[in-house]
Amino acid sequence: MERRRPCGRRWRANGAVEHLTEREDRVLKIDQVSDSVYVVAGTNVNWALISDGSGVTVVDAGYPADTGAVLGSIREIGHEIADVAAILLTHAHLDHIGAIATLVEQTGAPVYTGAEEVRHAKREYLQQITPAEMVRQLGNRAGRRWVRQTALAVAGHLRTRVPSATATQDAVLAALPGGFVAVPTPGHTSGHTAYLMPSESVLFSGDALVTAHPLSRHAGAQLLPPFFNHDEDETLGSAQLLATQPARTIVPGHGPAASHDPDQPLRIFHQH
Repeated sequence: MERRRPCGRRWRANGAVEHLTEREDRVLKIDQVSDSVYVVAGTNVNWALISDGSGVTVVDAGYPADTGAVLGSIREIGHEIADVAAILLTHAHLDHIGAIATLVEQTGAPVYTGAEEVRHAKREYLQQITPAEMVRQLGNRAGRRWVRQTALAVAGHLRTRVPSATATQDAVLAALPGGFVAVPTPGHTSGHTAYLMPSESVLFSGDALVTAHPLSRHAGAQLLPPFFNHDEDETLGSAQLLATQPARTIVPGHGPAASHDPDQPLRIFHQH
């Protein structure tokens, strides 16, 4: 695929591109981590675009305020919005479902997630950080900044849901651009699901395993702080499962993509 190189953008040797979005004066980073996979950093959260020439699979979709950036990132890798074939959802937190309604409206693309997460996406119940926990983060500078950014990113969209979410099916995932295998990873939410792309040894770990977060002082493979996780023990078990997957690149929901040697143990940091 020929990449567009618009004026005013900076392309790096490793495949990353930086540009200013049309809606806000900030740099949107798109990092090509394999032949087909592009990782986009939004408002303290990532989404991924997988392009194999036949179309685009979108993995997660940022905050509601990231919607313009999600659409822009698809165009930046040389596609039209109509090329979106499907949206894979790791879990239905607000920072991962923000652009889904617009993508579905403009393309009619199906949304696939874990069977249990379908109920969460439709808001039959809600597993998310509580307002009280948000308030507790105001005690330090990093926390105050994160709360402010989060409030702006979700403003007016607290009731966002994904009514068209459906459960993943092995054959359907395998046929999507990129080709995927679902890896159930409950804990962060009850139905959290990661996705392995065997053809390029890429693992989309969602929030079951991340590499950074504004509220964490640790860099590298880690769990999110415990107040983000519905079941901490299950989250740890799922992260350990992901560490055994045959992936050479891990694309997390938060933090930069990371190289991984599947033959070496992965040290996972978690707060007790």
